[in-house]
Amino acid sequence: IVRHHPDALDRLVSIRIIIGKTLLLFFGLLCGASIGREGPTVQIGASVMRLAGKVGRIGNESALLLAGGAAGVAAAFNTPLAGIVFAIEELGKSFEQRTSGTVIFTVMLAGIASLGLLGDYTYFGRNTTHIMGWQDAVAVLVCGIGGGLVGGGFSRALVFGTRRLGSVFNGALAKRPVMFAALCGLLVAIIGVSTGGTIFGTGYTEAKALLTGSGHIAHGYGPLKVLGTLLSCVSGIPGGIFAPSLAAGAGLGADMQILVPMVPVATMALLGMVGYFSGVVQSPLTSFVIVLEMTNDHDMVIPLMATSLLAYGVSKLICPRPLYHSLSQGFVRQERELRGETPKNG
Repeated sequence: IVRHHPDALDRLVSIRIIIGKTLLLFFGLLCGASIGREGPTVQIGASVMRLAGKVGRIGNESALLLAGGAAGVAAAFNTPLAGIVFAIEELGKSFEQRTSGTVIFTVMLAGIASLGLLGDYTYFGRNTTHIMGWQDAVAVLVCGIGGGLVGGGFSRALVFGTRRLGSVFNGALAKRPVMFAALCGLLVAIIGVSTGGTIFGTGYTEAKALLTGSGHIAHGYGPLKVLGTLLSCVSGIPGGIFAPSLAAGAGLGADMQILVPMVPVATMALLGMVGYFSGVVQSPLTSFVIVLEMTNDHDMVIPLMATSLLAYGVSKLICPRPLYHSLSQGFVRQERELRGETPKNG
C-alpha cells in the first residue's frame, strides 16, 4: 500500500485510527471479546511513527511504519527481541539495511517506555518446565503437528470469514453487518458463560495458570478459545490474535497431554502455545522468540524451536498463504475498487 497507494495510508494510519482503535479495543475487551491488544497496538504504533515522521520531516515512511509496528508488539508484551524479529519476518518481507537502525532504535525506546511504566517483568512469569530424552521428541511431534493443523485451520477459517463470508447466503450477511456482528457476539457470550467466563478477553490468566500449575482449567478450553477468537475476529471488532492464540495454544497443549501422559501438563501447555501460535501466524522465528521471552524458560530452547518449525510446516499444508498477507490483500482490493481499477467481484 505504501508503494502503490500512498494516499490510502490516511485511512489506515492516522490520528483517527489511533483514537478509534484505542476506544474500540477498550470496549471490545470490556464486553468480553476474545481478542488481544497487540493487533491494534501495531497499527497505533505505525500511526504514531508516521505522525512523528511528518513533524520531523523524515522521508522514509516505510521504515517508520515498520518501526512503529514492531514497537507496538515489543511494548504490548515487554518482548523487544520478538518485536525486532516480527518486523523482519512478518512486517518487512524486504527488510533493508537502512531500515534496521530505525526499527531497533524505536523498539529500544518502546522497551524503555514500557519498563518505566510497568517495571521489569516477564509476561507469563518465570517458568522452569523441562523434558528430557525421548519424551522431547514425542511432545514436540504431538504439539507441532497438532498446533500446526489447528492453527492452519484457524487461519484458513479467518481468511474465509473476513473475505468470503459476504458471498454466503446470496450476500445476506454482507448486507446486514451489524446483525452479523451481534450474532457473533451472542455466540461468544454463550461460549463464555458455558465455560465460566474463561474464554473472554486475552486469556492471560488461563494461560499463566496452565504454565505455572497455579489453577485448574477445564478440558476443552483450547478448542473453545479458538472458536471464541474466530467469532470475535470475523465480527469486525478490532483486536489482536497474538494473546488469544497463545492462550488457546496453551489449552490445546494441555488437552493433548492425554496422548503423552508422561510429560507434565505445564510442559505440554508451553509447547502447545508455540506450536499453535506458529501455525496461526506462520512466522516460526517470531513465535519461538516471543514465547521464550514471555516465559524466560531457557531449558526449553530446542524443543520450542523444533515445535515452532514443525507447526509452521504443517500449517502451510492447510493454509498455503500466510494469514497477515492474505488479510492485507483485502485492503489492497478495497483500495483498487475505490479507484475503479478492478470490478467489485473481480
